[in-house]
Amino acid sequence: MQKIIRVNMTDASVRFEEVPEKYRLLGGRALTSSIVCDEVAPDCHPLGPGNKVVFAPGIVTGTTAPSSGRLSVGGKSPLTGGIKEANAGGIPAQKLARLGIKAIIVEGQAKDNRFYLLKVDDSGVDLLPADDIAGKGMYEVNKILWEKYGEGTGVIGIGPAGEMRMANAGISCNDPDNGPGRYAGRGGLGAVMGSKGLKAIVVNTEKGSSDVPVADKELFDQGRKKLTKALATHAVTSQALPTYGTAVLINIMNEAGGLPTRNFSSGRFEGAAKISGEAINETTGQRGGAMGHPCHPGCVIKCSNVWARPDGSYHVAPVEYESDWALGANCGIDNLDDIAELNRICNDVGLDTIEAGCTLAVAMEAGLADFGDGKKAIELLSEVGKGSPLGRILGNGTAFTAKAFGITRCPTVKGQAMPAYEPRAVKGIGVTYATSTMGADHTSGYTIAPEILSVGGKADPMAVEKAELARAFQATTMFIDTTGFCLFIAFAILDIPEGFEGMVETVNGLLGTSWTTGDVASLGQEWLARERRFNEAAGFSQVDDRIPEFMTREPLPPHNTVWDVPDRVLDLVHDYQVETKQEQVS
Repeated sequence: MQKIIRVNMTDASVRFEEVPEKYRLLGGRALTSSIVCDEVAPDCHPLGPGNKVVFAPGIVTGTTAPSSGRLSVGGKSPLTGGIKEANAGGIPAQKLARLGIKAIIVEGQAKDNRFYLLKVDDSGVDLLPADDIAGKGMYEVNKILWEKYGEGTGVIGIGPAGEMRMANAGISCNDPDNGPGRYAGRGGLGAVMGSKGLKAIVVNTEKGSSDVPVADKELFDQGRKKLTKALATHAVTSQALPTYGTAVLINIMNEAGGLPTRNFSSGRFEGAAKISGEAINETTGQRGGAMGHPCHPGCVIKCSNVWARPDGSYHVAPVEYESDWALGANCGIDNLDDIAELNRICNDVGLDTIEAGCTLAVAMEAGLADFGDGKKAIELLSEVGKGSPLGRILGNGTAFTAKAFGITRCPTVKGQAMPAYEPRAVKGIGVTYATSTMGADHTSGYTIAPEILSVGGKADPMAVEKAELARAFQATTMFIDTTGFCLFIAFAILDIPEGFEGMVETVNGLLGTSWTTGDVASLGQEWLARERRFNEAAGFSQVDDRIPEFMTREPLPPHNTVWDVPDRVLDLVHDYQVETKQEQVS
């Protein structure tokens, strides 16, 4: 029987609750967002006692379903002021699911300015003082907690940035090697966790995948096998990602003229080849690092890596595309060792790498460092962990830093920094940035698949009529984020119908539902509509579903194009009545 753990930090109480019927078929993002919508006042202060942070494994997390070990974290974002779901791999989610934990809801605030640790295991749950790890970075925290609770312990935690309630603070989940690099990074939920006085959650269990109840084992296995076959067949999930990692996209996006460079002033970076997935693969082989590294047990894609120093010692894991770009091309830095060190600082201090890289680029434009100066960038980012005045500015993100230094080229939507795809060169992803409930977020609707990679069909990246495309991708993504599957399964299921069927059959087999592939988008839209209503109640309107002004007037080399998608297209994305009418006509 699944349970919800409710932690009240104000009175230091912890209790188990039954799962309400309305949450029974939910998991992951749909569950975190539903709880936030039901229990958090949209107009509350994100760092006040009225906000909550919610942790929820996906529907099939903890099972033998392939690449399904994802954890959703939800709350009201201190970065955007709207609803937030951040998603991470690592080992804690599977352990929570196998313990029968549907969600953990953390509310209130500790009264004594101390930090606490939540221990969850087969014997129950305890809230304990965390004096031994308070103030420490995540590398040291993970080491201490494995020594204390045993190797293999799942660790969810915040670094100093979260303790200091900085708006770019993320939440770390440890990987199978106890590295802290699997982050629920976006939106500042680490600051919310810090505002509660919760430093870490440790999860231990002797239970395995067989302890997760499955309603229809035969259907579950049928779907699991179909999906696994699709992932093992598709060129992206079986070849490109395990061989070169997500940074395989560096050269691809650079060639497309859509790799944001030097604070979104160009779509091409002359140093792209030096920081590409191919370069990472070659250097990793020479130094004794690793490619094909799984972020959690049971991942069949294995897109991550372990970056080694020149002497062969461990440096950081992973160097992903978004981190590589944000801390590299967007800052004009073409030295992978400098990028890796910046990445390591983010992992240790507890920062989202996308937001950190965009913040550094804005700081460079403000004259705090020259573009391309990796050593100075390291010096600047190190200030965040110290909590210096400059560090607190940088730790609060791109928009905050741009405002502090009077910079107008600020690549944010709803206060959140844009990821590694230039909207002036790839219009569909810009529509996603503008209209996502999360702020600028590629994982809310990855239209790059058809626009650049020709996955799931082909779409002209320069075409502006992308409302239907963005709507479909955002709805489908919401469903995947709810299941607990890695979003990268989308590459395979978009091209291989049997894989799509397999995903749905796996979910149906576990839940006992009879959803069809046609239900995926409608369910996603239903759940998205809840998030939209929360944001509207928090003060958002269509005016906030817009791309920054500078992109409408500054042509982007090499295409020399501006952002020219009409506002009416953006306003149609979440007009689900339009889609219903179109379906009726067809």
